[in-house]
Amino acid sequence: MDLYVILGVERSASAGDLKRAYRRLARKYHPDINPGDRETAAVFRRMTEAYETLIDPERRRDYDAHGLAAPPPPAGEVAFEGFDFSGAPAGDAASSFGDLFAEVIAGSGRRPVGEAPAVDLHATLQITFEQAMRGGAYEVTVTRVAACDACGGAGARRVAEGRCSSCAGAGHSRWMRGHMVFSRRCADCGGTGRRRHRPCGVCGAEGVLSRIEAVAVPVPPGVAAGARLRVPGGGNAGRRGGATGDLYVTVAVEPHPLFRREGDDLHLVLPVAVHEAALGARVEVPTVGDRARIRIPPGAQSGQRFRLRGRGAPSPRTGAAGDLIVEVRIVLPRVLDERSKELMRRFAENSTEDVRDGLW
Repeated sequence: MDLYVILGVERSASAGDLKRAYRRLARKYHPDINPGDRETAAVFRRMTEAYETLIDPERRRDYDAHGLAAPPPPAGEVAFEGFDFSGAPAGDAASSFGDLFAEVIAGSGRRPVGEAPAVDLHATLQITFEQAMRGGAYEVTVTRVAACDACGGAGARRVAEGRCSSCAGAGHSRWMRGHMVFSRRCADCGGTGRRRHRPCGVCGAEGVLSRIEAVAVPVPPGVAAGARLRVPGGGNAGRRGGATGDLYVTVAVEPHPLFRREGDDLHLVLPVAVHEAALGARVEVPTVGDRARIRIPPGAQSGQRFRLRGRGAPSPRTGAAGDLIVEVRIVLPRVLDERSKELMRRFAENSTEDVRDGLW
């Protein structure tokens, strides 16, 4: 950045010329005259830095001898290069200061052409209780943004090298608003003035396309309802070669007609006939993917529980199975014939136990 250009003076300007130029610009761009205007304050700071450097004879000699290195602005970013008082502005160049920064800020606020951040996706996977117990790979259909096959996600396809048509080979563009000079490095060629790629016509230079895909979701055995599974790389791809997000899948497990799950334990209500509860019996019960036999001791009561270890749901973290807890529920016969009724009467006559003793 040329400090003389910033102040709008010749390199041979005297100290008086510098003071007059600085006072002229300060009357227009001083923060006290433009309260709250951060853009004006930035221009004023640049002017002040230039003036303080050039008004000091030693610093001015050092600047004239070595200059000041200023890094080029990023592609697409607007850079303030100073003032040009060689002529009166006209047309678009005569825009007001407010109009100028409305344009400059709008341009600077845009995301530079390049990679865009990755975006994660979220979906729900509905599976049965049995599928949740055994695990496996199950598909979920999502609409995702994937890398363009034609350009490999770059958004551009390689062509024979030639002059950049956007900047006519200059590598940048310059324009004036009022007496202020601005420049912007060409985003299409990165400031080189040469182009080796052309925008991909398949994806419109975005590098990505929207598509419907069936994504295989690995489900661990024993996954519980509400579990959140992550599929790396299953989300949306970033524009122009950007990183690909992940797919997060929430598992919804259909309820089972017999089993109720609590942690890794399964609960089962087992209907037991009166005579089985009174005399005892060995009863077959269902388990996860198998069957087992359980012994009902004589005199079993409704609500009594029995534990079958290792017959519950497998833990998705350790693989160890929980327990199956069987709860007895005594079921009375719906209809009794005359012989059965007579036996029940005789049983009642012989029974001396008061089942309601101690309740009140």
